[in-house]
Amino acid sequence: MDINQLASIDKTIGAKQTLKAIAKGSVKFVFLGYDGDSYVVDPIRTACIEAGIPVDDKHTMDELGRACRIKVGATAVGVFR
Repeated sequence: MDINQLASIDKTIGAKQTLKAIAKGSVKFVFLGYDGDSYVVDPIRTACIEAGIPVDDKHTMDELGRACRIKVGATAVGVFR
């Protein structure tokens, strides 16, 4: 999935909301900021591995925030099914 699509698709933004959506089975793809704190990113990565959800961790938090058209960085963005 391409980061440029984030502005126009249904998604969760942020670590807590993305983790909740993964637990509910609502997410098909996750973007993680590679510069996020490991204590925040690692539980999301683990949940994705357990659920078989692909993860893209090639972007910074600022890049993810800009792609979602928010004014702050985003540690995690989950794309809904």
